[in-house]
Amino acid sequence: MSFLRGSTNYVWCTTSVLGKGATGAVFQGVNKHNGEPVAVKTFNQLSHMRPYDVQMREFEVLRKVKHENIVKLLAIEDDQEGRGKVIVMELCTGGSLFNILDDPENTFGLPEGDFLLVLEHLSAGMKHLRDNNLVHRDLKPGNIMKFISEDGRTVFKLTDFGAARELQENQQFMSLYGTEEYLHPDMYERAVLRKSVTRSFTANVDLWSIGVTLYHVATGNLPFRPFGGRKNKEMMHLITTKKASGVISGTQTSDNGPIEWSRELPPHCQLSTGLRYYVTPLLAGLLEESQQKMWSFDRFFAEVTNILSKRVLHVFYMNKVSSIKIFMNMDEPLFNFKEHIRLQTEVRSENQLLFLDNQCLEEHVGVETSVRGYPETSQDNPIFLLSIDNNNVAFPPETEQPKFPTFPNTVSVENDASMAKMACSVGHDGKRRVEMYSVMDRLIKCGVRQFVSMLKVQLTKLLDRVQRLEDAEHLHTYFATAVQRLAQVTKKNGDRRLAEEVVRISGELKTIRASFASLVDPVRQLHNRFVTDDDLTRQWLAATRDIKCPCKQRANEKMKHFVDRLRESWQHLLRDRATRSLTYNDEQFHALEKIKITETGKRVKGLLNVEVKPALSLMAECLADWYKMAQTIYLQTAILDKDATQYGDMVEKIRSKLCFIVEELEETPPENQPQPADEKLYSNNVTKTLLLTLMQELFTCHNDMESIVRENADIIDALRSEAEE
Repeated sequence: MSFLRGSTNYVWCTTSVLGKGATGAVFQGVNKHNGEPVAVKTFNQLSHMRPYDVQMREFEVLRKVKHENIVKLLAIEDDQEGRGKVIVMELCTGGSLFNILDDPENTFGLPEGDFLLVLEHLSAGMKHLRDNNLVHRDLKPGNIMKFISEDGRTVFKLTDFGAARELQENQQFMSLYGTEEYLHPDMYERAVLRKSVTRSFTANVDLWSIGVTLYHVATGNLPFRPFGGRKNKEMMHLITTKKASGVISGTQTSDNGPIEWSRELPPHCQLSTGLRYYVTPLLAGLLEESQQKMWSFDRFFAEVTNILSKRVLHVFYMNKVSSIKIFMNMDEPLFNFKEHIRLQTEVRSENQLLFLDNQCLEEHVGVETSVRGYPETSQDNPIFLLSIDNNNVAFPPETEQPKFPTFPNTVSVENDASMAKMACSVGHDGKRRVEMYSVMDRLIKCGVRQFVSMLKVQLTKLLDRVQRLEDAEHLHTYFATAVQRLAQVTKKNGDRRLAEEVVRISGELKTIRASFASLVDPVRQLHNRFVTDDDLTRQWLAATRDIKCPCKQRANEKMKHFVDRLRESWQHLLRDRATRSLTYNDEQFHALEKIKITETGKRVKGLLNVEVKPALSLMAECLADWYKMAQTIYLQTAILDKDATQYGDMVEKIRSKLCFIVEELEETPPENQPQPADEKLYSNNVTKTLLLTLMQELFTCHNDMESIVRENADIIDALRSEAEE
């Protein structure tokens, strides 16, 4: 019997099955002329029993559509053995989305990046169908293919248009198609329960199928699951029709047991909190049983566009040792960014210390700068967040770890293969956790380095400003002497009011000098200790030197090795299941593979729970102790900045008063009075010139102080608010 079949330009082998359905099968084939691999869809006898116009519909739909996110039609040819027409399409080597979700690595859903890619490509493909007034009617992960382009990009494409037909937005139809778990409840009632329901359907039933598919992609599970699965048809219909509006899942875990409803995605879902905020209402809108409440296609496309257009900013919250993602519109300013952070961390905006690339975030972006102008961030290069008013450090609540299965002593090829698959799933979950802890390890260390660098920069700038002011301190004495001389001149000229004013200014200058003296020493001490001696870094390294952190243990590499071992054993047991019957020797090797899985599972748990997690707990404790000191130094620096600002304010007041005196002296010339020879030096003209010179130097001094004021305004405001509270 030959397994080779062909058409005019293509040949395929019936043993290379890519997929099977009710009306046909898809095989891998090849172009006879250039050797290019293709996918060939053939049709069985059941398909040929359908009305001719229904048989032709799939061909017509494929000829009509042309889009990157729809599998490309290459040819429609006749089977050379007279078995009807075949459809030749581009080959999607990544397999179907169903097979991807069926892999143990994705038992708990796809990673966030892959989910967003599916969302984008599924939406784009569906929009092309709706633009051509087409309804698919059989949307599910099995009909979404993964295509790897020549440049390595992943593209998800819609396929299998056997149930598709042309349909306007509000046009109705009565025929039944689709896979029951993804069917709208109204269609399920007629197609699966076989009830004589007379209602018709619109193109919007595809939206329900999209909602079920997206939930499946995000979580690895179907949203509505009766006890017993597909065979419990009545309960399946009850769950989907009795759920409240806004509920996105309903699960029955025991026979005739209660239904557990949820309006949120499950904890094991890999989507970040920031993305869940937008995806959850999207699912709720798609999974509305009432066609009146269900979203329209236009709203679905608009919401997907809104999600995909957002700028993602990565933040590492050091107090909770956790990575968060902030999804923002491009035109939102810093205030909104801080508010998004508050919603996820409960840290008020005035208490958020944000830094990136060794600098405060405010030095990278202005208060009104939109998110569009923010620096690029990633999981490995995030914006770091510390709470100014809280120096506690603790891990966030951890999702429950799935447990490794326990194999029975007896051999059951079916059951053993299923349990081996679950063991692989648990192994992959452990691998993701170890990778997450490794990222935490790196980011804690990076955050400490960046905080120290940022603090060094602030202390160095502060010391530089203070030293400049210290160099100008001789001006205080110079000012005081000049003012005293001026008092003598103005008094001799009969202007007692100005004389009294300049005497009072002299007293204020002495106060300023005393204030400045109390500022210099603390700044120098902090600079010597934490910049010159780098005390914060030394203390951190001393505290963490003996911790066997994941990076030092090469925990990621070890866990990858363990997961590869689990997958090898799973593949072995899958082959055993395919043979159905094992020889004695095969049974012995089968039993050894089960032992291997059990022992590898123990090593996975040991690496995660005995080595990696305790090390990170120690790291977090060290961070807590270290930050108590680092926070104190940071606040001391902020207070000294505040003192420097107050000093600058006092200088500004003196400058203003001297300006006023100079103006009065210029406007009111003194009376002509003979002056003693030894006082000729202090004529009014000389006094004015002297004061103008002093004013110029004072302006220079003031400008130095003004820089400090600008650079630390935000910190000072926060401290003032805290003091008032």
